Amino acid sequence: MENRSEVNEFILVGLTDAPELQVPLFIVFTIIYLITLVGNLGMIALISWDSSLQTPMYFFLSNLSLVDFGYSSAITPKVISIFLTEDKVISYNGCAAQFFFFVAFSTVESFLLAAMAYDRHAAVCKPLHYTTTMTSNVCAGLAVGSYVCGFLNSSIHTRDTFSFDFCSSNVVHDFFCDFPALVALSCSETHISELIVFFVVGFNALFTFFIILIFYLFIFIAILRMNSAEGRKKAFSTCASHLIAVSIFYGTVIFMYLQPSSSHSMDTDKVVSVFYTIVIPMLNPLVYSLRNKDVKSAFIKISQGAKSSLGLSL
Repeated sequence: MENRSEVNEFILVGLTDAPELQVPLFIVFTIIYLITLVGNLGMIALISWDSSLQTPMYFFLSNLSLVDFGYSSAITPKVISIFLTEDKVISYNGCAAQFFFFVAFSTVESFLLAAMAYDRHAAVCKPLHYTTTMTSNVCAGLAVGSYVCGFLNSSIHTRDTFSFDFCSSNVVHDFFCDFPALVALSCSETHISELIVFFVVGFNALFTFFIILIFYLFIFIAILRMNSAEGRKKAFSTCASHLIAVSIFYGTVIFMYLQPSSSHSMDTDKVVSVFYTIVIPMLNPLVYSLRNKDVKSAFIKISQGAKSSLGLSL
């Protein structure tokens, strides 16, 4: 970061300056974050403890929960602290760290969603070969590859973004350090960097999105060929939660990043940013737990076991 300017801290504008909204928003976002923590860490613990969930699908789901926990924790605690203390200052290094982990975990999520689509394709289209296709080595390789792609992508973006000269202002018109808001502050030539981000994000998002579309095209063809209505219903049910997660994630990513900077409205971006940085990490475990019979059964089993143990100890 040899081209770093004299700026050593940034000021986050936050979501609102209205004094009457600070306490209500603090309560709302604290509740959302607690649900996110409990939901994602609980999902990881549940999958780890219950032997019936030791399958490739739940292996990827536990990694998805870890990623959701990671990028929510990179953003939400600072948002909550701003509501509580009204201290909107974030250090230069703190801003870079927040940016790095957010980009890393969000990129990892896109590749994990593609890996989950591959898993569903193997389960629906080639059920007899599923155990030989989705071996532990294959699952580990897909997961590790997702993390490598995510953190490599983030390293490039972070190095590029924080080599800008921020000489006009240090006021970030957002509630966290995101690329569009940081680019707006730079007095450096950012056109090339914006093109790089557009093409790299576009490649990652569209590449993984098209992989998911291709796999689901084969899945739907396989489902339509099934003779049993019950079999079709079960196959659709196993894919529904993943499709919901994919639709929410890619819809917001495409809206935020795959448009020219001149088309960005800071107020609109804030609303969308709240959704994909704070709300989506809370929704994913809820979507998978509420729509998944195996997860609900495992939760009930563990709850009953805990009650029985508590009753015996009393």
